[in-house]
Amino acid sequence: MKIPIARSLRLWLAAAGIALLGACGSLPVAQQRPEARAATPDPGTPLAGIVAASTPPGEHSGFRLMPLGVYSLDARIQLARRARQSLVVQYYQLENDATGRLLMRAVREAAARGVKVRVLVDDLYTANSQQPLLALAQTPNVEVRLFNPFCCGRGGFVSRFAASPQDIARLNHRMHNKLFIADGVVAVVGGRNISDEYFVLSEAQNFIDMDALVVGRVVAELETIFDAYWNAEQVWPIAEIVRGPGARLPGDGDFDAWIGMSSPPPRLALPPSDVLGYGPIGEELDGGRMGLLWGEAHAIADPPTKPATMSADEALATSVTMKVWGLLLDARTEVDLTSPYLVPGEKGMAAFEDLRRRQVKLTLLTNSLAANDEPLVHTGYARYRTRLLASGADLYELSPERTTANKRFDMFGKSLGRLHAKTAAIDRQRIFIGSMNLDPRSATQNTEMGVVADSPQLAREMLRVINISKLQNSYRLRLDKATGSIEWLTNDGEKEMILTSEPESGFFKRFYNSLIAPIVPEALL
Repeated sequence: MKIPIARSLRLWLAAAGIALLGACGSLPVAQQRPEARAATPDPGTPLAGIVAASTPPGEHSGFRLMPLGVYSLDARIQLARRARQSLVVQYYQLENDATGRLLMRAVREAAARGVKVRVLVDDLYTANSQQPLLALAQTPNVEVRLFNPFCCGRGGFVSRFAASPQDIARLNHRMHNKLFIADGVVAVVGGRNISDEYFVLSEAQNFIDMDALVVGRVVAELETIFDAYWNAEQVWPIAEIVRGPGARLPGDGDFDAWIGMSSPPPRLALPPSDVLGYGPIGEELDGGRMGLLWGEAHAIADPPTKPATMSADEALATSVTMKVWGLLLDARTEVDLTSPYLVPGEKGMAAFEDLRRRQVKLTLLTNSLAANDEPLVHTGYARYRTRLLASGADLYELSPERTTANKRFDMFGKSLGRLHAKTAAIDRQRIFIGSMNLDPRSATQNTEMGVVADSPQLAREMLRVINISKLQNSYRLRLDKATGSIEWLTNDGEKEMILTSEPESGFFKRFYNSLIAPIVPEALL
């Protein structure tokens, strides 16, 4: 199963590496390369013309929230097909599945038109995609680089760590950013990786997630952030790390065969509208004008050197996590936050309790134990659950069963529904959308990024999406007045159900988590 980060493996990866080690490896000597920067956007490109036609006088940045997975994927494909100058592709995971191959195909076709393409992928989950990415890098106008690469054992997840036990500390730091920019004028930011389950296209599991299509001044900030990563010493050209089949570089024929270029590209089944009432963005691009919501916005990101050149305390102090905490602490009336992994820590709990003292309404939505793809992380969250409820927080946990039954976020079919969106709405005025989870790993280990925007209209739409998830897809938690124990409530139709143990989770999963919870260090979650 593909997961955001294999947290459950961290406790034994170092030991497994030493046990399995046959020979230590190391990265090749880094080659000097000139810095590369984004070119000034060409106002004559079709996308630039559409953005100009869509922008009212004096506006800062425009947004379209994309809660519907297939719309979000289609937006990337539509932008790639219309690009004429440049494409930026930066992801934590770019999988070799139907979604990944569709995007790689669109990128390759753009390069054939003369578009300059830069692809930056974190190296943790490239075991299955490294060969297509290496072949893509042989295409004229395309460069592919890996963030914090593994030297050896590249055929599998565990074997990569096993080949470099002396390098575990470095390899535990990953680039969690998600960014797509076309022609320097339109971007897609948010929580989705490039893999089937993030776009509700998997038969096994799918995520409720959130992206935003962005135009305006904030796009230049996003491209500057990407340039810093592209030129960082933690980044290597893929051809210096990956070897092709038979120790040769794969060519166009290999890429064509792997991606299926001889067949027409698959067509995405697009419903007429999403939960916010918007249609596919391609229709508006065809019409030459997009309907967007406007506000002042700024991009925030960790430096690519986090935390290689700084202590954990320094990494935390300058992190996206602390910037988001600053936004939350500035709240005057209400905070609505979604995070698939919610481990606030003592400092975070103190901040939440301070909100309560200031009579700021706090609503939190996270995964239930049944929905969490990292059960160990649930142990860190569960430590604070009673305190959160006692402090007055409205706490909701996503239900896989209710999510599967609810058709508002597209057809989940029989797949398992999980939460992956990282969003916040503050005072019905300001929003955050990005890659950051509210947990220790996002704070001190991974690099993260996102966008903060001031726009009441945008906050209103984000709250609509959050409310659908919390009211129709989730359990509401409360403390029993007599015993102080946690109860899970759901209201299906006319009957309210009250559960007294972790819902939708079997005995052994609950027992395992209760057994291991006291011994798992919070810093590892």
